[in-house]
Amino acid sequence: MNAPARINSALNVRDQFPAIANWHYLDSAATAQKPQTVIDAITEAYSRDYATVHRGVYERSASMTASYEAARAAASNLIGGQPNELVFTRGATEAINLVAHTLPKEGRNRVLLSQLEHHSNIVPWQLAGYEVDAVPLTPDGEIDLEAAEAMLTEEHRIVGFAHVSNVLGSILDAGRAAEIAHSKGALLLLDGCQAVPRLDVNIVTLGADFYAFSGHKLYAPTGIGCLWGRAELLAKMPPWQGGGAMIEKVTFEETTFLDPPARFEAGTPHIVGAVGLHAAVDWVEKLSLDAIHAHECALVSECRDALRNVGGVTLYGPEDSAGIVSFNVDGVHAHDTATILDDAGVAVRAGHHCAQPLMDWLSVPATARASFAAHSDSSDIEALVRGIEQVKRIFSA
Repeated sequence: MNAPARINSALNVRDQFPAIANWHYLDSAATAQKPQTVIDAITEAYSRDYATVHRGVYERSASMTASYEAARAAASNLIGGQPNELVFTRGATEAINLVAHTLPKEGRNRVLLSQLEHHSNIVPWQLAGYEVDAVPLTPDGEIDLEAAEAMLTEEHRIVGFAHVSNVLGSILDAGRAAEIAHSKGALLLLDGCQAVPRLDVNIVTLGADFYAFSGHKLYAPTGIGCLWGRAELLAKMPPWQGGGAMIEKVTFEETTFLDPPARFEAGTPHIVGAVGLHAAVDWVEKLSLDAIHAHECALVSECRDALRNVGGVTLYGPEDSAGIVSFNVDGVHAHDTATILDDAGVAVRAGHHCAQPLMDWLSVPATARASFAAHSDSSDIEALVRGIEQVKRIFSA
């Protein structure tokens, strides 16, 4: 077989990531490393600019409040929304929980999910009392939208799909999913955790009603995430948590609440997380998400070809997966593969990836997963291949 084409980092940003020097980090789907510009923004926010938001009348508090709201504007603009439609959360998990527990059911008690969903898009619906129906997948691991259309009924309040699978990297035809959901009066929630770091997302074009994503997969800090929702839907949803900053008036007899998004942001928020998110959004927009996606697609193609050349490796998901390659070395548990790769200086994820129903569909207990980022290049793939060759030598001895 011909050797796969080598991809040098056309984005030329590897040296902007201080945490990956001499390390082949292939676990960006779990959490992204941070470029220096994001680290600097966090440091400055804590050391030079720090103050509370939405409370103080002094100058620094007002300045930090402006920075916090500028982050909201940047995050909403990134996905084509408006600032009054974007709620800051701790991450996509909290965002989906918020919708599951506050969206009026209007007599509909079912949710339509898919076989490849992350647990964060399954468990919240169960806890909120929904009956769950799961759409099967196509043979190459994409959500079967024809089956979804056949399964959807007027009992379904919401359809919740991953925009990009965290295991297979398969990309949903979100526009078609929206058409299907709306044909029966259901709403569409998209889990955008794996999409936002690598796709140019426009929620208006997609037709989604809710969109959730986490900052830490977008080169931003942990503990900050976003829920975008159509303004008229957010206005109908009651508060999920109570506390400061989300109230209009409190008495012991009655409390009234602010309009969204403040209604859903009880307590002191993750101020510096929002500042870091803004820096991360600026960083990816400067590179352009189209360029990041093209770069990662080239690396996925190179990686899949390289692993096929190794032999004895099973690949999962579609050929055109977005930034993610899941695999198993034949006869070797994914945890053993990942442990040996770690000794070789390569970091991959191994396990069920918080997607146990998908593992059941694949008929495996776990997979190893290599996931790329803007800083990835061919040296990471070469190290991965050397590590897998070592795995095969150890287990054939």
